[in-house]
Amino acid sequence: MNVKDAVADRVRELCQIYEIRPNELATRAGITPSTIYSLLDPRRRDVSVLTVKKICDGLDITLGDFFSTPKFDALDQEIV
Repeated sequence: MNVKDAVADRVRELCQIYEIRPNELATRAGITPSTIYSLLDPRRRDVSVLTVKKICDGLDITLGDFFSTPKFDALDQEIV
């Protein structure tokens, strides 16, 4: 699994935890729904740290809360 996939999985997980849909997350984060759906799309390659920060702000969590999961700890290096 790469970082982008882990971020998308975490966003899905947080939507389940907060019992919201991606559109509601977008509203809370002050970003467009297309930004969220683009982040969730497995064909998209990159994700912006600013987008993740806005998602965190919308859920009233820290970046540390977002990334503090075993999934991120287990990621392999992405040296190309």
